[in-house]
Amino acid sequence: MESIIRKKIDEVLKEIVNDVAIIGDLSYEVDVPKDYKNGDFTTNVAMKLASLLKKPPRQIAESIKGHLVDAIFEKVEVAGPGFINFFVSKSFFHNFLLSILEDKTVLTSDMGAGKKVQVEFVSANPTGPLHIGHGRGAAYGDSLARVFEACGFDVQREYYINDAGNQMNNLALSIYSRYLELHGINDEFPMDGYKGEYIIDIAKDIKNEYQDSLLKMPKEEAVNICFKIGVEEITNTIKKDLEDFGVTFDKWFSEKSLYLSGEVEQTLQELQERGETYEQDGALWFNSTKYGDDKDRVLRRSNGELTYFASDIAYHRNKIKRGFDNLINVWGADHHGYVKRLKSSISALGYNEEMLEIKLVQMVSLIEGGEKISMSTRAGTFVELSWLTKKVGSDAARYFYIMRDINSQFEFDIDLAKSKTSDNPVYYIQYAHARVCSILRNAEEKNIKFEVGKYLNKLDSEQDIALIKKLYEFKSVLETAGRTREPHRIPYYLQDLAALYHNYYKNNQILIEDDIETTSARVTLSLGVKEVIKFALSLIGVGAPDKM
Repeated sequence: MESIIRKKIDEVLKEIVNDVAIIGDLSYEVDVPKDYKNGDFTTNVAMKLASLLKKPPRQIAESIKGHLVDAIFEKVEVAGPGFINFFVSKSFFHNFLLSILEDKTVLTSDMGAGKKVQVEFVSANPTGPLHIGHGRGAAYGDSLARVFEACGFDVQREYYINDAGNQMNNLALSIYSRYLELHGINDEFPMDGYKGEYIIDIAKDIKNEYQDSLLKMPKEEAVNICFKIGVEEITNTIKKDLEDFGVTFDKWFSEKSLYLSGEVEQTLQELQERGETYEQDGALWFNSTKYGDDKDRVLRRSNGELTYFASDIAYHRNKIKRGFDNLINVWGADHHGYVKRLKSSISALGYNEEMLEIKLVQMVSLIEGGEKISMSTRAGTFVELSWLTKKVGSDAARYFYIMRDINSQFEFDIDLAKSKTSDNPVYYIQYAHARVCSILRNAEEKNIKFEVGKYLNKLDSEQDIALIKKLYEFKSVLETAGRTREPHRIPYYLQDLAALYHNYYKNNQILIEDDIETTSARVTLSLGVKEVIKFALSLIGVGAPDKM
């Protein structure tokens, strides 16, 4: 509604203001008054114009009011020093309620205009199963992608498989060491190896398939087999854990493929040709201080070994060449020092670094029985995401992860997530949806008749209109969530909507046997609430059950 009113005000200003050029620079607000007696919306545009037009704000407000004759307004008033208050007609809200039931696209937006956006998230090294820390990034990245799609963007979800480098070598050596142990051979375990039970399980699979044949091979060949099988099994486990969590990807991109295709070397050559690198002490350096980084970064070490940064630049060059308008990376907060250097590389390649956005997800702690559970990937003491999904269910896990701003650290209360009370926000919201479904079942069982979309003039109370206005607000919340990259706004909205509906249900009898008109109106309103809750929950990967 704010956007509609703002559009109408802009149209009026172009009619009544001589110097139309000032309109583009004019900043004014359209807000909801604290007191409903002052209308549904209010604007300070007249006061903002006063100094520009050299006229009293009330005189300007009266002039604007005179041009705002429209069916959606019941009345328009000038108040105080020059506020313009808008009272929206009930019929407008009634028609909007009908539109929700007739055309679900009324809840979506064309803000994105088909622009291509890639969201790369999770991208955990395939050195072990996903832990609960990865869950927050997975929930955020997928929810953001869903919000973008609802806002009219062309979205691709991508997982970058870091299947090259020292960590992967340590993984292979860890598996090989466990394989030797299964054959009674004591081998020194890698200092930076991975000690989780899953490493032993992979080693057992290799033993079952290869028996003792790896013992007869050169170590390098045997370790390569451990590497190949280990990466494949762990990646498959990650895929399944994410699918159980409601997350799928359009593309799984291998870091190793960048080396095999020659793209890493091509990228370094391009940077050299653009004068963005230099050699020093036998190493190749990227001149990132030129772009505001705190120091220059090594691309190729003096021993000829390429750094992770070299392949990361090649990866983002690859992304850009695929034609995306915006790139969004979702990283853990511990990568904050990496942001500037990567953005610098985008500029060095001749692109606008603003096309790359990096969202940093703060840590999550797991609380159970009032105690915090610690985790360490290498020590093998981490809590797996799959365990949490089974423990509380995918819906509760997804909701709890996304209900807080990613910029704040978050304690995941597992006991609260499992509870079936109004204290549990996801249960409270899902129950509102189930409550409407229960109303429909009761109507059928008791043979209470109603006509959906009819007699909406009966929805004339303050509570009726407040609930419809809340439904109308959803599209604005969606667009704001897309613009700000803050999908947690959806849970905030849902909690408010659910509270309004539970209160409405408590104070208004929905099914009235001898009053088909009131019943029809209130069932229609309830169905509108049901559709918005279901759609909004889908944007954060949460289901809307018919029964609780």
